Amino acid sequence: MFATGVTIVTARDIQGRFIGLTANSFNSVSLTPPLVLWSLSRSAGSMVAFSTGSHYAINILSAEQQDLARQFAAPNVDRFAGVQFEPGAGGAPLLQGAAATFECFNRSRYEEGDHVIFVGEVERCSHHDGASPLLFHGGKFYAEHPL
Repeated sequence: MFATGVTIVTARDIQGRFIGLTANSFNSVSLTPPLVLWSLSRSAGSMVAFSTGSHYAINILSAEQQDLARQFAAPNVDRFAGVQFEPGAGGAPLLQGAAATFECFNRSRYEEGDHVIFVGEVERCSHHDGASPLLFHGGKFYAEHPL
């Protein structure tokens, strides 16, 4: 019952292939140095790539990107099919239309329960003024409703 934003975490694996997944386990950690975190199930097929890679990007989705969130959450599909992006400084894909992006150095990992918590050091970030975030609550997507 906790409302969250929705992200797609992207990277390149050791063979140079693009990988990505939908995640709502994203949080800021520190301003100095700039650190963020996200978590991934230990059983995820992309665990090796994210654990061994040097960089990843956290793409904060805008309200118009519900279909993209579903595409990157689906099993056994080409998650990058039809997706427009550009490579970031560390090689991770930056998704077009994202409300914000954080390009991160893969600083540290902590194994806790059935997940691994990734802490990324933000090397570069950007945002789109006026972009409404995609929200997730109770198994459904929402757009913001200002009070």
